[in-house]
Amino acid sequence: MGLFTSILELPLAPVKGVIRLGELLRDEAERKLRDPTVARRELEQIEAAQAAGELTEEEASEAMNAVLQRMMPPEGE
Repeated sequence: MGLFTSILELPLAPVKGVIRLGELLRDEAERKLRDPTVARRELEQIEAAQAAGELTEEEASEAMNAVLQRMMPPEGE
């Protein structure tokens, strides 16, 4: 039965490969989004932009909140 199933599923192999690749790319993107080193660097850039007068205090606060929210796990996990 295994050989028969393998032969029937063979035409779907490229589709399964593309799906798996998409899953791997999604996982890597999520890992990088939640990386504390990246978040810290972004927070430092926001602080530097605020100190240079490029961002208002409100804009800096919103940007920092966005970075911190991204670090939080999604609801339901």
